[in-house]
This record gives sequence, structure tokens and C-alpha cells, in this order.
Amino acid sequence: MTTNGTSGSSLNDTPSGERIHIAFFGLRNAGKSSLVNAVTGQDLAVVSDIKGTTTDPVRKAMELLPIGPVVIVDTPGLDDEGTLGELRVKRTHQVLAGCDVAVLVHDSGQDFTQSERDLLNVFAERNLPYIVAHNKADMLVSRPDNNALYVSALTGENVNELKERIASIAKRRENSKRLVADLLTAGDIVILVIPVDKAAPKGRLILPQQQTIRDILDAQCSAFMCQVNELPHVLSALTAKPRIVITDSQVFGKADAIVPKDIMLTSFSILFARYKGDLKALVQGADKLSCLKDGDKVLISEGCTHHRQCGDIGTEKMPAWIKAFSHSEPEFAFTSGGEFPDPEDLKQYSLIVHCGGCMLNEQAMRSRLEGAKLAGVPIVNYGIAIAEMHGILRRSLEPFDP
Repeated sequence: MTTNGTSGSSLNDTPSGERIHIAFFGLRNAGKSSLVNAVTGQDLAVVSDIKGTTTDPVRKAMELLPIGPVVIVDTPGLDDEGTLGELRVKRTHQVLAGCDVAVLVHDSGQDFTQSERDLLNVFAERNLPYIVAHNKADMLVSRPDNNALYVSALTGENVNELKERIASIAKRRENSKRLVADLLTAGDIVILVIPVDKAAPKGRLILPQQQTIRDILDAQCSAFMCQVNELPHVLSALTAKPRIVITDSQVFGKADAIVPKDIMLTSFSILFARYKGDLKALVQGADKLSCLKDGDKVLISEGCTHHRQCGDIGTEKMPAWIKAFSHSEPEFAFTSGGEFPDPEDLKQYSLIVHCGGCMLNEQAMRSRLEGAKLAGVPIVNYGIAIAEMHGILRRSLEPFDP
């Protein structure tokens, strides 16, 4: 078996949100980083005899055989000390939210510590599949547990066995759902309404659009793309009626006014709500939009980080739409990227409005939904919220099972 690193900028790369996320946890100097390097076949993690060399989670997107496209995460030691150490440990636990497979690297020459046992309990509570890798097996005189996986980052002993076990779990964790292909029949025509605004990368389409196009092609269907102003011309030029029109949420209202009622209409964001989250729960969250009152706290959260520009949907357009629709003056807070409050901190909010989550893997998105549920706070995503506020939510859900 071999491993190959991939460049994060390649157009051929599998998006991070579609990769299996494998995180390595362990105490300082358990040989965690050395084992990461042995598994990946690269000097991915800095290795040192000094405790606490890994200070923040280190992520690397790569191809790892026999698994395929993955994100490997090396985390700081569970027993890190001091104020900074506490922050590092907290960030280590945040990694769990987006983790598909966990590997606990244990120094086989030592007894299990309470920190390790606590982490195993967290794995169990989250129903997170994990493997305990008893490292430094080359230093043991005897091996007391015949059922344990003994490995050596130094000699390579059982590293391939570890990869095979990871691959077995990863196969079960792959997202088998489809973005749109299951709604289509071979030969169908799909129109994609794609605004080209300041936030769109020059010369490229954003990730949700790319992934939707690929899924349409995989279904042996045809995709026609246009901006909303060209939509009437495209509809009239087609000799066959399109099966569905998929629009960017920001022009949902305009697209609804143009697309005939006998053609299904939905948005990229709603497709992702179904693909990575819980469509029913997110639709229920839309009910809160009309009930907001002055002073209610609303969290607007995005799974990616990007440069905020004039007219930004998250920080400008969405708050303005919510205020107008609810006839109230809520207070807004914003998070992006890996930042997302834990359930206890979420309790201060009356509503969470989340992006489509294209940059998050399914596990991370579901973890956020579960956090909202535990906090008792309704959550809705951009596309569903916009459809509700434009009075077209019912229509936008017609393509899906009731």
C-alpha cells in the first residue's frame, strides 16, 4: 500500500467536505505524530522528544490507500498543561465534531490515564467509531492483551493493519446520499441559475455549483447554466421542458417569478440541507423566523472563512431580510469556519441560521445540528430561510419526499 499527497489547489481534488476525516488523539509523547507520519508515509507532523510539540490541530488533505481521499488531523496532547494547554485541549475536543474515524494512540508501555479513558467515553457518547493503537510495541518485552492492536511507528509493525482497520470503518462512514441525481431520470434537463457576483471566484464556480453539476452529469442528464436575467431566454429556447431549476438562494424570489409553476424549483442550499443535514429539522427551524422579537439573539454561522465584502449574504443581506420579515430588531452574532458554540453557549440564542455547509463534512454538519437540538434552539439554513421569507418554501420543497 502507498500514500500520495495532493495539492490543495488542484481542480481535481476531492473537496474537503467530501473526504473522510481521520483524527489522531493521544497524550503528549505517546508517539502520535510519529504514527501519523508512518500511516501517511510523509513528514506530515513535527516529531520531537519534547512534550507538546504539536500545539494546534494539523490538517492535511491527501490520498491514503486503501481508503482514498481523506483529511488527516494530528491533534495536541490531551494532557497539555497551563492556560495555553487548556485552550489546545479544547481545540482538540472541537476536532471531534467533524471526525469520521478516531485513532487513540496509547503508549503501550504505560497504563491508561484518566484523560484517555475520558476520551474513550466521549467516543462512545458520540457513537464515533475509533481504534486504539498501542504504540511503541517494539519496546515491549511482552504483550498482555492478545486482542489489542500493537503498532510501532519506529519499525512500521502493524501500520498496514492499522490502515486496513481505518479503511474498514471509513467505508461505512461514506456519504451514500446524492445531491440531486436521485431526483432525476437519465436524459432530464436541469437549469442552474448562477449569479456572478463579487463573492464568486474569478474564472471559477463556487463549490456547491461544481458539485451539483457533477452529480447531474453522473445521472446522465444535461445541465444548462445562466444568470437570472437570462433565465426567461433559456426557458423559451429549450425544446423540452426542464425537470427542475436549481437557483442560488440570493435570487430565489426572482427565479420563482420566472419559472412556470409546473417546473420544480429549489436551491443549491436546500439540496445541501438534505445531503449533509436534516432537511425536516431545518424546515421546522424556519417557523421561528416569523416569531422573533426585539432583542432576540440570532446566530448566523458559516462553515467556511472568506473575505467579507459589501453586500455579504451572511453579515449584511441575511440580517436585513430577517429584520424585514420578522418586523423586529434582533441582535446578531456571527461565526465562521471551525468556530461553533457548544450546546451550553448556544442556549442564549433564539435562532441559528446556518449556511449550506458545503465546506463541512456530513459529520461536522450533523454535529452542529445535534448541538442545536441539545440546546433546544431551532436551526435553519440559508436556502430554507430565504425561501420562507420570500413565501416560496412550500414550492422549493416539492422535489423532495413529503
